[in-house]
Amino acid sequence: MSADALFEHLKTGETRVCQCWAITRKDGTTYGFTDHDNPLTFEGITFLADSGMSAKAFAASTGLSVNNTESVGLLQSDVIDEADIVAGRYDGATIKTWLVQWDAVQNRQVRFAGTIGEITRKAGQFEAELRGLTDALNQPLGRSYLRSCSAVLGDTGCQFDLNDPAYRVITDVIEVEENRNFVIAASAFVDRWFEQGKLAVVSGDAKGLTGAIKHDKKEGNRHRVTLWHPLRADVQVGDTLRLDAGCDKRAETCRVKFDNFVNFQGFPDMPGEDWLMSVPRSSDDSDGGSLVR
Repeated sequence: MSADALFEHLKTGETRVCQCWAITRKDGTTYGFTDHDNPLTFEGITFLADSGMSAKAFAASTGLSVNNTESVGLLQSDVIDEADIVAGRYDGATIKTWLVQWDAVQNRQVRFAGTIGEITRKAGQFEAELRGLTDALNQPLGRSYLRSCSAVLGDTGCQFDLNDPAYRVITDVIEVEENRNFVIAASAFVDRWFEQGKLAVVSGDAKGLTGAIKHDKKEGNRHRVTLWHPLRADVQVGDTLRLDAGCDKRAETCRVKFDNFVNFQGFPDMPGEDWLMSVPRSSDDSDGGSLVR
């Protein structure tokens, strides 16, 4: 890739340039688009022309303010499917745009890299807000000092292996209601084992979607699982789900349920606010120890 060659081409005043942009969803699916007359290919991506996609003016800013731009497109089933937008498959997808010399695609420069924000629909079209890399600087960072664990089960802080079959089950849907309530076969697991865990759809129209588990009630050899929010695509009887065990962030749960207390990211012995009011009493044992019991 040569940005210098692109600049030299722009200096001629007789330019042959176009825009290309690629969208990569969280499930790994990538789509490429261009405003050129013909498809272009580079970096292993084919950028489609006449796709109904177009890009609005790009506004870049200096400092730490957020870069903003928009992408507009028709809801075409062969490119961007409306059902996928409704299901949330494009939420948080990454996007990258280039200025490209269309007759020498190796001469190009990245103009924008970021993620998709809010997607709106109107009159058969969609508009996607694009958020630049500096948008991440608006997110709170740092560690909170709490009794409960700050890690997410299975992440780099927790380091717990969720592939252990004692903590994960892959099974088919026996009953489904409103894409929120599911009955599955999981006789090896106790009541509430998956509560506060994660459900992921492995097959069917909702494949790739996930939901947080609110309730898990064991009924004989089955479990009735309820999500906090319905999945935004239809799940049918016979579709395959993956359920991960739930964690309530307590030290006792980490130690007893997961045997992972060495990686506990909370502070279970942190005193409460009332320790400031603790004073010696004549009825207490004055052994020199802590006033907080």
